[in-house]
Amino acid sequence: MTKNKRRRFSADFKARVALEAIEGASTMAELAKKHGVHPNMISGWKRQAIEGMSELFDKRCESAAQSQQSEVEKLHAKIGQLVVERDFLSKAFKS
Repeated sequence: MTKNKRRRFSADFKARVALEAIEGASTMAELAKKHGVHPNMISGWKRQAIEGMSELFDKRCESAAQSQQSEVEKLHAKIGQLVVERDFLSKAFKS
């Protein structure tokens, strides 16, 4: 008896198939036959894609806020450095 290897599908393939399922141009059975996978797998990929869409947009907002926060921290550090240099130079010229 031979053992069948488990097929692995790339994320790109899953995304394409899930997008076709979301569009609804063809039935699950037609998509399953076209791509050679079980309809239940397509349903799962479709569900994961729909649930993951909100996280995709949340991550973009979080990353934008994080990059803005890091930029603010860098600017505060630069301001502090310039204040120290200004104070040092003002004391040097007063002497």
